[in-house]
Amino acid sequence: MSPHRDPARLCAHGALVDIVQRRVSLESALPPRLDGLGDERDRRFAHRLVLTVLRHRGVLQAAADSLLDRALPTKALRVQLLLETGLAQLLLLDVPDHAAVDSSVDLTEPLGLQRHRALVNAVLRRAQRERERLLPMLDEPLAALPAWLSGRWIDRFGPDTASDIAAAVRTEPPLDISVARDPGGWAQRLGAQVVTGNTVRRPTGPVAGLDGFDGEDGGGWWVQDAAAALPARLLPIPDDGIVLDLCAAPGGKTAQLAAAGARVVAVDRSVRRLRRLRENLSRLNLNATIVEADAAAWRHEAPAGAILVDAPCSGTGTLRRRPDIPWIRTAADIAALAGLQTDILANAVAQLRPGGVLVYAVCSLEAEEGPDRIAGVLADNPELERLPIDAAAVGPMAAALTPDGDVQTLPCHLAAQGGMDGFFIARIRRRPRPETRLTTRT
Repeated sequence: MSPHRDPARLCAHGALVDIVQRRVSLESALPPRLDGLGDERDRRFAHRLVLTVLRHRGVLQAAADSLLDRALPTKALRVQLLLETGLAQLLLLDVPDHAAVDSSVDLTEPLGLQRHRALVNAVLRRAQRERERLLPMLDEPLAALPAWLSGRWIDRFGPDTASDIAAAVRTEPPLDISVARDPGGWAQRLGAQVVTGNTVRRPTGPVAGLDGFDGEDGGGWWVQDAAAALPARLLPIPDDGIVLDLCAAPGGKTAQLAAAGARVVAVDRSVRRLRRLRENLSRLNLNATIVEADAAAWRHEAPAGAILVDAPCSGTGTLRRRPDIPWIRTAADIAALAGLQTDILANAVAQLRPGGVLVYAVCSLEAEEGPDRIAGVLADNPELERLPIDAAAVGPMAAALTPDGDVQTLPCHLAAQGGMDGFFIARIRRRPRPETRLTTRT
């Protein structure tokens, strides 16, 4: 195949360079490149190749290293990624060997890597010969992750659970859908199954063409992972109906609260993400007061009885959907995000009235972003108390309850049903004021 007629592999390699070298997110790096492909088969293959490399990259790196006589220099990252895409095709995808090898060798020309042509050819042909040695490497899920992340999970959850998590995040997630009402009816219409609460699940696939997405009967549901639907479910709506949803965009939890009858004030500082929130609410025929502001500084006109803080985080619980995260994040990012979460939490707590409830959530598996943040805010604010979450509130996700009464879902939870995202969720309350006692003098 001429290199000029292989746009799918060029697209995949370019997206991987953006992600790994430039630390551009998958959602920013890949879609514009896919839009440049005219053939739907090319788009599907490029998308699949990028996700496969990212999900198995640690193993692909190790395999490439074992096939080289000496390690590539750091500056040869584009060559390294070309070898990884070739190995992904040989070891993980249903690509004929000759196509995987020849296409990778041919790509050296349009990529300006002609002087590495012989090296790419030799490494991939050696991989063909040594396939039986290489394949068992794929059976080590933790090896697919960078050491900075796998080590953290082993320290926090133990090696067995960490391995289960790593195996789960290598799989394609199902399509979870939150419905405003009648989950059983929507499950039947969508060919899905009720997972828990108002969440129904069906195999992954296109969304826009599903029954009820838009049109006259549209607005009945939105895409939202089962774990992501928990925080809003755990927040009681106060008598006045006002709920502050901080860091609200793109709006799944805002939609949940509005559909439950809350008067939601949705706050986010991202103009782009707020645009998506407005579009989502419009499609769902739901309303909210939308505020463009920094959740760490913005103040509502009066203390609130219910606040949801879905804080910015590392996203390490969402690797099934975001396999780029291990390769664009570092441990230093987690420390910086923990500081931001502390600021947002402090501002939210200051707006919580006596007796009011705050739910804090992050789609992270890192202790600094979850339990450590709640321990800190409780230590700093003696007028706050933890409001433990019980098994009845989380249904089949009871395994996610922690001894403190918080929730830590893991991607390997509900494994038989397709898994779920990793979320930490805690519920705290400002202690009610003691009742004033009237005394009568005699």
